[in-house]
Amino acid sequence: MNNIENIYKFADSLACETKLNEPMKKHTSFKIGGNAAVYIKVDSLSKLCKLVRECKLTDTKYFLLGNGSNILVDDNGMDCAVIKLDGDFKEIRMIDSETVYCGAGATLAALCKFALNNSLSGLEFAWGIPGSVGGAAFMNAGAYGGEMKDVVVSVNHITDDGAIGRIDKENLEFGYRTSVYRNNNCIITGITLKLKSDNPDDIRHRMDDFMSRRIDKQPLEFPSAGSVFKRPEGNYAGALIEQCGFKGKGVGGAEVSEKHAGFIINKSNATAKDVKELISQIQTTVKKETGYDLECELIML
Repeated sequence: MNNIENIYKFADSLACETKLNEPMKKHTSFKIGGNAAVYIKVDSLSKLCKLVRECKLTDTKYFLLGNGSNILVDDNGMDCAVIKLDGDFKEIRMIDSETVYCGAGATLAALCKFALNNSLSGLEFAWGIPGSVGGAAFMNAGAYGGEMKDVVVSVNHITDDGAIGRIDKENLEFGYRTSVYRNNNCIITGITLKLKSDNPDDIRHRMDDFMSRRIDKQPLEFPSAGSVFKRPEGNYAGALIEQCGFKGKGVGGAEVSEKHAGFIINKSNATAKDVKELISQIQTTVKKETGYDLECELIML
């Protein structure tokens, strides 16, 4: 029996929802990617700790899947256990009048709605970002002048040994689309945020304004993984790509959006190979014609 079969049986014994050879295109916003060897939904912290310990014991690789909104899965799939947080990990609750705890498996949309319903401001920038809360903390997601680092006060996690831990704000090493979790091999399980009481009508107005800007400027009508490249210092990736004539150009079923050149869309049954080739062409041309190196924000698996 191989490692994947062992983990499949172990997860099943924990009463986790478990599937073999699960198509990852069903779980990513790009709608691209081959099969995960095993796909496991975990609904409690105790089960997650046990599962991670078993993965380490059996030397089984795993990947923690958020909302699948900034990843590109290879056409050949993922020869590992893909773990999805569910159940308890979607809990959102008040700690005090301006402090909120949110599980890593909740969506940013659910968290933003919770904040609005409790007349709390500080997360308006995140309204419309299609990620999970854990993924947003992992990469310090941001938009329109706001970032997760502005509101996060601590992050709960488990280590790759299955031990429970926490890191407070001063040690989170938040930067542009990064945090300490990029390199520490821990799984984020939840975050604590400090928000500010405000008039709900004012909060809703700001949320509506940001959403209107997204709809106007982003190709939300097509599958994509959001902004493909990080913002280069002193310029904007979309502007450089447009300057180099890539708007509307494609490889196979992948195409640079005519609405926003910073987005690559799945126009027609694109493959990961199509997207990678288009990214390579963009990087090569932008470097040659402008001197800028474009670094991917998109995570390739």
